[in-house]
Amino acid sequence: MNIILGITGGIAAYKTPHLVRLLVKKGHNVKVILTESAKEFVTPLTLATVSKNEVISSFKTTDNNWNNHVELALWADLLLIAPATANTLAKMANGLCDNVLLATYFSAKAPTFIAPAMDLDMYAHPTVNNNLDRLKSFGNQIIPAAYGELASGLVGQGRMAEPEDIINFIETNISHNLPLKGKKILITAGPTYEAIDPVRFIGNFSTGKMGIALANEAVKQGAEVHLILGPSAETNIHNKIHLQRVISASDMYEATVNQFKTSDIAILSAAVADYTPKIKAPEKIKKKETSLNLELVSTIDILASLGKQKQQQLLIGFALETENESENARIKLNKKNLDAIVLNSLKDKGAGFGTNTNKITFITQNKETSFPLKDKTEVAKDILNEILKLK
Repeated sequence: MNIILGITGGIAAYKTPHLVRLLVKKGHNVKVILTESAKEFVTPLTLATVSKNEVISSFKTTDNNWNNHVELALWADLLLIAPATANTLAKMANGLCDNVLLATYFSAKAPTFIAPAMDLDMYAHPTVNNNLDRLKSFGNQIIPAAYGELASGLVGQGRMAEPEDIINFIETNISHNLPLKGKKILITAGPTYEAIDPVRFIGNFSTGKMGIALANEAVKQGAEVHLILGPSAETNIHNKIHLQRVISASDMYEATVNQFKTSDIAILSAAVADYTPKIKAPEKIKKKETSLNLELVSTIDILASLGKQKQQQLLIGFALETENESENARIKLNKKNLDAIVLNSLKDKGAGFGTNTNKITFITQNKETSFPLKDKTEVAKDILNEILKLK
């Protein structure tokens, strides 16, 4: 998840390097926006070191360019302001915008979490409470201040919540609202290798990038994901994914059928071999002749098999075509009893195997929705959004 952490000028800012470390450890990409007054309590160098990203504190960059607050806001999946002082709360509640953090906040469409921090009398003041209520009415999530000893020496409510509690609050809140919460999704990805002998195989150029992107995004949206992955060198796989590696089409068939029975959604993006050698030589075949004849037989059609077994599950297939793309994809959709099929064409530059981008058309019985060329992480979001519309 892409997280912007906005830090304002309160003593609780000293806790933020630990907060950043915890977020990064959980696999999030964190960019820090530091107000000028916050620099009195924590240094940009410290935050840049723990976040592994340059800290933003003004509209102007170190090389005399500018920090585009609109791009920052669009980049973020979540905006966290911690600590949020009474001054910053008042500005947020009343539309005042005098720094890059506030400009980013007012541009953001992502969920915003606010962790206020101030002395107890300030926290209890009617204007602060009114501002917090107003911010809640805008859809912001307020992480309540904690009770304890304050910088003034007084004891009461006003301490910024501890970093661990902030993260727990966010994760609990998000998990209840994730679109795929409670769903089990089965995804196949990558190629299959069909052995000729112990050292040679029939394969294809699939890398599994698209299927892995789907699996990663489905986990982020709250699903329990089982990824059945053919031979692939890709390592960017979320640690919450249940990963099962397979080699051949028969391996993938067996693993897929076993998981399909308990799945809510199955997305079969793997490039499964259509044929396999009828006889697999037990020893390496020596080069004796100028040619070698191999007899090939059909592999099991996994997608068609699941289409026959399908009950309540949604079944989504993939079609990589080179001619009559839409027509061939629709034939596959109907023949294999699919709920939808994702079409991509090798004629489209930037689509297909081995690239970080893809260009797809999402096809159902009644509709075709085409998308422009995008990064596969964004394509995964588009596909899952379309699948959610099917239920």
